[in-house]
Formats: sequence, structure tokens, C-alpha cells
Amino acid sequence: MAYKSNQHQVKAKKFLGQHFLTDETVAQKIADTLRLKNYKNILEIGPGMGVLTKYLLKKDITTYVIEIDSESVEYLQANYLNLAPRIIEKDFLKFNLNEVFNKQPFAIIGNFPYNISTQILFKTLEMRDQIPEFSGMFQKEVAMRICAKEGSKTYGILSVLTQAFYEAEYLFTVPPNVFNPPPKVESGVLRLTRKENYSLPCDEKFFFKVVKAAFQLRRKTLRNSLKTFNLSDNLKANIIFGKRPEQLDVQAFIALTQSIENDA
Repeated sequence: MAYKSNQHQVKAKKFLGQHFLTDETVAQKIADTLRLKNYKNILEIGPGMGVLTKYLLKKDITTYVIEIDSESVEYLQANYLNLAPRIIEKDFLKFNLNEVFNKQPFAIIGNFPYNISTQILFKTLEMRDQIPEFSGMFQKEVAMRICAKEGSKTYGILSVLTQAFYEAEYLFTVPPNVFNPPPKVESGVLRLTRKENYSLPCDEKFFFKVVKAAFQLRRKTLRNSLKTFNLSDNLKANIIFGKRPEQLDVQAFIALTQSIENDA
């Protein structure tokens, strides 16, 4: 059974871009990152052979898993009988989660495939009304970028857009040798805790547009990187436009967006 499982994992990696966690200690440590407050359900994304799932099932909370690979689903159904009714054989990025959760809050956790990890994050941001907590494993470089603070070289679009709605914590690093197959890079586990006030006092789509435009030319001042917004001379005279994007925290970006919105 172990040989078949490993063989399947390698095959699944080729199609899904996923590295399967094999270290039980690390799996339990990831499962313990969730605080389990203000929700009754957890959704694990990409459980594979269930190395993380088994520790989630020991907790006093209802665990669901979503898995696109049919062989993994068959394995989970055969080996985790109590979980079987809550195995969702769907693509997380395309599936309407309210078919399961019906507008109720839930947490997200997982060892995320590197190739879709940022897409998972953006879907979480879209559904933040229902997701008070999120934790999981990304490529270390991506995890650090999400959690970076202003002034850091890694601070960028992912940092600002995530931290507008969530408190982001980089928790620990995971080496390649605890995966099958081992990735060529280290992984990082982070936790996102939704802010008490997670709505923006400005147009959300416009906020995203301003942040993305600012960091596309991150070495230039905002006066130059935001030229396409046709700013008035009066607004461009504001001291903030002499700064580079990595110098602005989230609140400054919100204020910047408001000032551009109100520019006549």
C-alpha cells in the first residue's frame, strides 16, 4: 500500500504541481496553527493522502476537504470513513463553496500546490466575509512576501492586498526533505487572521488597481508610477507622491486611493 501511495503521489505531482508532505510532526504542527475561533467548519485544500487531515479530524470541529484528483479521493474515502460525506471532489478555484457552507463561516488550511497558491489566496480575499482564519504552506518566498511589512524588499502587491483585510504572520519554515517528491525550494507556513474591520473606506476594485499600478514600477516614485491616473498638479504636489510604493503601509495606500478618487 505504501508503494502504491508513493507512486500515485509522484504521478499527481506532475499534473497538479503538488509536493506531498510526509513528515507527521510537521503535519501536526500545521494543523495546530488554526485557533478554531468564530467558526465551526474547516476546509482543507488538496489533502492528498490525508497526512494533515488526520490531525484536523482529531479536533473539536467539522472538517471538509476539497480534492481534484480522483485517486486521492478514492484513497481518502477508503481510509477515512467518517470523512467520506465531507469529501468534495471539485476544483477549489472553480467551485461555489456556498453549495457546501451556505454563507456560514469556515477556515481554510492546506499544503497548497505552488502553482495555484496565489490564486487560492485571492479567492480567500474575495470570500473574506466567510473566512475569519486561513493557514497553510506556500513556497517560502511567496509566504514571506505575503507577510512582509513596508520598507522590506519583499513588500509588494500580495503584502498590501492581503494585509488590507487580514493580520499576516509568518510562522515557520519547512525544509524540502519532508516532501515527496522534494521541491527545489523551502516552504513557509503562514497564518492569516481577519481584521475586526475588514471593509475598505474606498472603492475596493480601485484600491487594487492603485496598488498594482504602484508596484509595477516599484523603483520609481508614486508621482511617476501613477501617471496613468491623470492626477492633477495640486494632488501630485502632495508629499506622498514623492515616495516609492514600498514606503507606504496599508493605511497609507487606502488614504492614497481616497485622494485619487477625490481628485477633481
